[in-house]
Amino acid sequence: MDFDRLTQVMRTLAIEAGEKIMEIYDGPDFEVRAKGDDSPVTAADEAADALISDGLRAAFPEMPLVTEEQADSHGQSVSTFLIVDPLDGTKEFVQRRGDFTVNIALVEDGQPTRGVVYAPAKGRLFYTDADGQSVEEQGPFDAKTPGATAPIKVSTPGAALRVVASKSHRDAATDDYIGKYEVEDMKSAGSSLKFCLVATGEADIYPRLGRTMEWDTAAGHAVLAGAGGKVVRFDDHSVLGYGKPGFENPFFIAYAPGVELAKP
Repeated sequence: MDFDRLTQVMRTLAIEAGEKIMEIYDGPDFEVRAKGDDSPVTAADEAADALISDGLRAAFPEMPLVTEEQADSHGQSVSTFLIVDPLDGTKEFVQRRGDFTVNIALVEDGQPTRGVVYAPAKGRLFYTDADGQSVEEQGPFDAKTPGATAPIKVSTPGAALRVVASKSHRDAATDDYIGKYEVEDMKSAGSSLKFCLVATGEADIYPRLGRTMEWDTAAGHAVLAGAGGKVVRFDDHSVLGYGKPGFENPFFIAYAPGVELAKP
């Protein structure tokens, strides 16, 4: 894999998809439909998916592609592949709360090694560079010309932790688990931004005790790993793997390595 080219292609497609998403987000009311699993989908999801999947297939025709909006891609059995969530946080998009992202990642041998997370309404862009180091690019974002970037790195946690949790999927089980820690600060965020807040050192731990799919997490996982962070299964603290049947995740914890994880 040519990682320089991969970084360029993923970054460009994420920004272009973000532009399409924002055209719909800033426009008149849009239709919201329910998919088979009752999750919402909009024209923005579909337009972004078409742009990204066409771009990735043109650039990397031999690489398997898994994308949320194409159900026929979900039956593959693969360990190395590209994976896309063209609009992660559709509920946040529908409610116009801004916490949604474009997620594109490369998984190699069951682990996300490269990824881009773009939050167009928040003006934040995170990705792994050709060497696998995670960076945040400063806007304004031009699809063809990268701007200035700064490396990002997880924090060194203190005795009291800064926790980030889901904005739309917070439940009693999550609160019970967070209660096992001494907490200095609590944030709520949508989509894969939660991984990025840990990656930049703005939070120390992100526990997720709820259903997610690999396209929800792969790009954020790659960005966090490239910043020195970890993502493990909630049940046994083993590394969260990818390419699982149906691409469904177990509960997990994303964190800075200085955090001493509590038992489930």
